[in-house]
Amino acid sequence: MQDLIKNDKKMIRSWAMFDWANSAYNLVITSTIFPIYYIAITTSKSVGDDWVQFFGFEVINTVLSNYALAFAYLVMVLALPFLSAHADANGRKMQVMKAFTYIGAFACMGLFFFKLDTLEWGIVCFTLAAMGYIGGVAVNNSYLPVIATPDQQDAVSAKGFAYGYVGCVTIQVICFVFVLKPEWFGIEDGSFPARLSFLLVGIWWLGFSMIPFRVLPNNQPSDHASGKRIFERVRTEFLSVWEQIRLNKGIKRFLPAYFFNSVGVQTIMVVATMFGQKELDLEQESLIITIILIQLVAIIGAYVMSYLAKLFGNIKVLMLVTLLWAGICVSAYYLNSELQFYGLAFMVGLLMGGIQSLSRSTYSKLLPQEMEDTTSFFSFYDITEKLAIVVGLFLFGFIEQVTHNIRYSALSLSIFFILGFLLLIRALRYNTYLKQVSNG
Repeated sequence: MQDLIKNDKKMIRSWAMFDWANSAYNLVITSTIFPIYYIAITTSKSVGDDWVQFFGFEVINTVLSNYALAFAYLVMVLALPFLSAHADANGRKMQVMKAFTYIGAFACMGLFFFKLDTLEWGIVCFTLAAMGYIGGVAVNNSYLPVIATPDQQDAVSAKGFAYGYVGCVTIQVICFVFVLKPEWFGIEDGSFPARLSFLLVGIWWLGFSMIPFRVLPNNQPSDHASGKRIFERVRTEFLSVWEQIRLNKGIKRFLPAYFFNSVGVQTIMVVATMFGQKELDLEQESLIITIILIQLVAIIGAYVMSYLAKLFGNIKVLMLVTLLWAGICVSAYYLNSELQFYGLAFMVGLLMGGIQSLSRSTYSKLLPQEMEDTTSFFSFYDITEKLAIVVGLFLFGFIEQVTHNIRYSALSLSIFFILGFLLLIRALRYNTYLKQVSNG
């Protein structure tokens, strides 16, 4: 990759197509059709019973799904440093990216067979799909500093998220037709449209991933790990990157703030649909349309935040966005009408695109320039995010399990945004690296 020309338009478009491909999972499986279908088949409307049996254990349905996701993220938190070190040390970045994509896509296809009497199978596929998504995104993120110069990374990151939002909305609309108008296709099985959607997501994810797989370059094996056995190469690579991160004051200041912000953002993205369904009893049509609008608004948010970052600096814009997220959590506690839910959803979309895109490009700017161990460096970024999701989902589920009130779970997330804001102030005030970023 030493001869790679950065800011190449074809390369950037191909890289962005991976967001287009895998975002189908993030919308359909994480946010819309799967949670709606899952709640519908695991809740007894006649008696209001939302408890399920999972391998002999009795648990609230939403708690089970949240814990399954938390387990997936926890496994990836433990595995990513070593898998990314393996990719960098042995020149296997693309192979690792493909492996995760295949796992995630085929797991989505496996959800086609998910019904109430196959609950354990469905949760296992749901968990594997999450692992595939996490791993693929981690490797794809690591290409950002490889394909774009620092002055272009905000815009390129925003472009990737924009492709992702457009892609996931496109497949969502296709699935939406089957879910809402099954009679057009002679479908009589009420569960079939949702299960067909899961199958289509897997095909979409796998099919469009072939574009970046053909165009993005593989990495060269690390020089400092050459000539060693495979486990020793991985260990050498991991320790080398860890030492560089330990000495990089910019990264050390930024990652803690990113952790607390991610606890809130990622948890909200996962539970938003379930919240609207359980607390406001919204119909699935309203929920799906709302989530689609969130994705479209998020495109605007990604580009708006990229523009504001040029004017005021990355960190200052992230500080503003973090405060607004805290306000969303407090507002959710008092939410009592469908109109209020739509207004809050609009704000979630606008801020979701901005904070995700800007956080990725900010971290990319902090990495040592002209280095190739990007997979290992970005694994720590993704580990921070995934560990945050583990904490967020566990606490969200635990609070609901104890209080039997999901509103308290939503309110508690505001604490993490406040902590994230305070850490961003610390980063802006005391860290030279981040001051340089915030000044553009």
